[in-house]
Amino acid sequence: MKLAVFTDEVSQDLATAVKLAVRYQLDGVELRTIWNKPIQHLSAANIDAVRKALGEHELVVAAIASPVFKCELDDEPAHREHLECLRDCVRIANELDTKIVRVFTFWKRGPSALVWERIKSKFKPAIPIARDAGVTLAIENEASTYCATAAETARMVNELNSPVVKVVWDPCNEVSAADGVTPYPDAYRQVEALTVHVHVKDAKTDAHGMARVTPVGEGSIDWKGQLVDLLSRGYQGYASLETHWRPTALPESVLNQPGGAGFSEAGEYASDLCVRNLLSILAEVRREAR
Repeated sequence: MKLAVFTDEVSQDLATAVKLAVRYQLDGVELRTIWNKPIQHLSAANIDAVRKALGEHELVVAAIASPVFKCELDDEPAHREHLECLRDCVRIANELDTKIVRVFTFWKRGPSALVWERIKSKFKPAIPIARDAGVTLAIENEASTYCATAAETARMVNELNSPVVKVVWDPCNEVSAADGVTPYPDAYRQVEALTVHVHVKDAKTDAHGMARVTPVGEGSIDWKGQLVDLLSRGYQGYASLETHWRPTALPESVLNQPGGAGFSEAGEYASDLCVRNLLSILAEVRREAR
């Protein structure tokens, strides 16, 4: 298993994020927004700068965290725009030597069962784009989208039945989903065989039943158990820190569409703390495995 961090969870300044990754000897970074630009809007010069900055420290790109299909299910102009966004993202993935592009399943506007076949129909045009580029579309379970839970995400991937469609497993998002179950082990068991990438953050439910992001290791997710499981089954992908927690909580709307300086504010402090917590849990896991 390899470790990475979302650069914009640290800073919009790539050099600052790289410095943190190097300080903790991480293996790579995940890219979503850099220099206040969404990943799909990076110029050729920007891509060259990313490649140079990472290459100097032997870091790799773990995944492209695209916003693809965070749009309305039946908005045809938006659907076309997101397919173009995907084309840009898979091109950038190839230019930066990563094979995973994270995607979603449209804004949730009610029970997924009512629109299930339409979700599949709207998603399917993305498959040949990924296949032709040699990349994997990794659907993230995301509470604000129709595949909110591990169960829905696994069903979608299985029914799409394509070797280029897999899962980004985010235990924290299961906490936020209305129909979510215990992230580990219950939800994880449903996506285990399909998971190619993992996002690391933490949360717990407040007195009003709302999920609130916490530093890694301070929420309700059994990260120790989850990491033991990943290591014991020989998971060789990335566990990528997507901090989300800040000393002053970010609004839900910002967490649903992260990016830009406002999102990254205080991110270096927050991510530094969460990396240290994650490494401490991993150290404990490895000590106990001896």
